Amino acid sequence: MALIHLCVAFVLLLAVDAVAGLDQPRREIRFAVAAQFPPFQSRNPQGQLVGLNIELGNALCQQLNVRCTWVDQVLVENFERLEARQFDAIMGIAPTPLRRRRVSFTENLYPFTTRLVARRSSGLMPMPGSLKGKRVGVLLGSNREAFVRSQWARKGVIIKSFWLNDELVRSLVAGDIDATLQGTVEIREALLDTAAGQDFDFLGPAVCAELLGNGVAIALRNTDTALRVELNRALEQLKHNGEYQRIVEPYRLDAP
Repeated sequence: MALIHLCVAFVLLLAVDAVAGLDQPRREIRFAVAAQFPPFQSRNPQGQLVGLNIELGNALCQQLNVRCTWVDQVLVENFERLEARQFDAIMGIAPTPLRRRRVSFTENLYPFTTRLVARRSSGLMPMPGSLKGKRVGVLLGSNREAFVRSQWARKGVIIKSFWLNDELVRSLVAGDIDATLQGTVEIREALLDTAAGQDFDFLGPAVCAELLGNGVAIALRNTDTALRVELNRALEQLKHNGEYQRIVEPYRLDAP
């Protein structure tokens, strides 16, 4: 009987501790980030994280009065480690129907536009008929890779995947690939605004599809409803107090 009373008391103690834990204010948000995609997220020569997503994440943490901890990842879409609680959120990822099967998302942090980039003289257009037999470069694991493999590869477009945008751009300039499907912001910085990009441009209209999404958000575990509400509220406050506009303006984001 004494053993039963002891077990009951232990269970009650655990329950009290759990309830008390729920009342503890959040002190930290651990953001996962793949620091290989300037100008959104990369490391400067001093090894510090820089870029739009880093600035927005730090501003959200400051608004919530919590510490920001950044966890480097090789792949952006590392949902297994998110579900294993090795971090709390993935910063800077496009909400697509496929991804929403695994995780939930905050409101979009900002919009993005997807465009085909090739030599001006190529006459290529972002359509399978125009790109049949052509080599199109995309970033490995990106929503653009998922789109072109699903929609263009079966129609004769040759898809080449790259780990890094620098490698992709070098291949495009060298003629090893004929075009790339990219977000406008990163390809401007990586190629079009450089001396090597003088012969290249956006060709045809923007590419729109559910598989691509239309913005960038923060991915969270489906169970982390409170964190999603907090981040959405902090984002709205940043927009209201002008800090959001100050951060995003230098990056020349496209209107949706």
